Amino acid sequence: METYLRSGEPVGSRTLAQEGKIALSAASVRNVMADLTDLGLLHAPHVSAGRLPTDLGLRLFVDSLLQLGNLSDEERCAIEERTSGDVASILEDIASNLSGLTQSASLVFAQKSEAPLRHIEFVTTGPGQALVIMVFEDGGVENRIIATPPDLPPSSLISAGNYLNRRLRGRTLAQARAGILHELETFKAELDALTSKLVKDGVAEFSGGEAASLIVRGRGRLIDEAATQDLERVRMLFDDLERKQELIDLLNAAKQGEGVRIFIGSENRLFSLSGSSVIVAPYHDKSQTVVGVLGVIGPTRLNYARVIPIVDYTAEVVSRLLK
Repeated sequence: METYLRSGEPVGSRTLAQEGKIALSAASVRNVMADLTDLGLLHAPHVSAGRLPTDLGLRLFVDSLLQLGNLSDEERCAIEERTSGDVASILEDIASNLSGLTQSASLVFAQKSEAPLRHIEFVTTGPGQALVIMVFEDGGVENRIIATPPDLPPSSLISAGNYLNRRLRGRTLAQARAGILHELETFKAELDALTSKLVKDGVAEFSGGEAASLIVRGRGRLIDEAATQDLERVRMLFDDLERKQELIDLLNAAKQGEGVRIFIGSENRLFSLSGSSVIVAPYHDKSQTVVGVLGVIGPTRLNYARVIPIVDYTAEVVSRLLK
């Protein structure tokens, strides 16, 4: 198995016998490999080739035989390099670091912030359009583009921001939404019609929408590491990565358990055709609530012994930064 993970090529009985790690002849190795093939743990890409592990064979290896490596001081320092800033920028840097360390594509999945709001501001970006900037108590920042009435004066943006800051500060968007919409209907005189519409549309927009964000970094590394025969697999993997909701569903499943989780090839429907492995771990906030998942994705011949501890320690560092 280790020979395959290093080369990505089918491994023959003669190769294993010559390596000298097992005291068996090539004929004996061939018989053992035939038995493993009958058990569904190995397969031959064609008749005259050596053997490759099946997804089941890789699962047996990872769960029962794999010896994890230890992180070097340099690797730990690289993971810990970003220790300040808002949550969004930390996660962006973590995704880039993770891709660089593992030479694979990285994934960072974060739930939409449910922290209390610290400040909200509307900034015009063009005719009929404004940027909503929301700063949360946990340091998170969210930006949304919303449609505005074409004749909206700049003073309405300021009034809308002031109105919402008085009512949202220290409360979550979910807590404040219903009250604000009710107040707009009950006390219409406080705001002019255009400002009232801006507030109403804005609250509906930025308290809805996607419940999570997904960062993917290092797609190009998948091509760099692929052999010529793997390029079609990489193309299918790129298609899989574009199916954002299904990928978020996979990462949501990883939140259900503690520690590193590994999905190998056909074990997950999303990557059954591209033959890819995903290694992920959840990270927590200061209340020990799981708030996201991070990890890497690549071919099934990933260097599991090295990648698993990197993903595990990275999740630990992110959890520490969020406390």
